Amino acid sequence: MSIIDNKKAFHDYFIEERFEAGMVLEGWEVKAIRAGRAQLKESYVIVRKGEVFLFGAHISPLAAASTHISPDPVRTRKLLLNGDEIKKLIGKVERSGYTLVPINLHYTKGRIKCEIGLAKGKKQHDKRDSEKQRDWQREQQSILKQHRR
Repeated sequence: MSIIDNKKAFHDYFIEERFEAGMVLEGWEVKAIRAGRAQLKESYVIVRKGEVFLFGAHISPLAAASTHISPDPVRTRKLLLNGDEIKKLIGKVERSGYTLVPINLHYTKGRIKCEIGLAKGKKQHDKRDSEKQRDWQREQQSILKQHRR
């Protein structure tokens, strides 16, 4: 069950491979995500010293957050992946010119997971082609609806 999607990722990148990663979160962050107060729009994933981190994901703290902690909405969060997956990602990102983007946050067996994608950037003309294709699909659907009546 998806919590939040990063629609911008599909607009700006060709997603070639997907990975499901666990997240190291604090208690207030879990509550805020369950309340739907998270945003992945300007976030990205980086590999540093053999570990994977999520940068720029904004999780707004709830008003009822505890008084003895000071929540940081855009802190760097560690992602948990299998060692072999991390090695594979490091190889692709460093050599092949790929980048890592967060695709969505979702629940798996009650835990919050982050789906990340191994992606190649789209050029401006690719984005236009995608938009034309989407518009044509929408137009086809409306023609079919009118034809059925």
